[in-house]
Amino acid sequence: MVVIRLSRSGNKNRPYFNVVVADSKKPRDGRFIERIGFYNPMARVGSETLRLETGRIEYWQGHGALLSDTMTRIVKLHAKGPDGLAEMKKKDAQKAASKKAKKEAEKLAKAEAAVEAEAPAAEAKTEDK
Repeated sequence: MVVIRLSRSGNKNRPYFNVVVADSKKPRDGRFIERIGFYNPMARVGSETLRLETGRIEYWQGHGALLSDTMTRIVKLHAKGPDGLAEMKKKDAQKAASKKAKKEAEKLAKAEAAVEAEAPAAEAKTEDK
């Protein structure tokens, strides 16, 4: 089966993705049939973040290629124009922030539960003496 997906390249903590048409059995960063664009999530303001050859995407979809989940989302936002991509980055940042806040809240609740569990045990020891 042929899929249209992202292939990661770039340095550690500085990802750069090529949009490729590849056989689904090949590794993510392995051999591909055709490169049809790129996505640079770390692009500076004013530089090009996303380029897709929509004609080639339509061609491959017409020949049975499937879009990965991420590519489906990127293609939809690309159709909206530059505002769509900015919206996606904003939404991703909010999602990451809420996930981090939730993790911190769970950690705090766990610490409070541990303190409450130790308090009655300490009181029982002082009463026994």
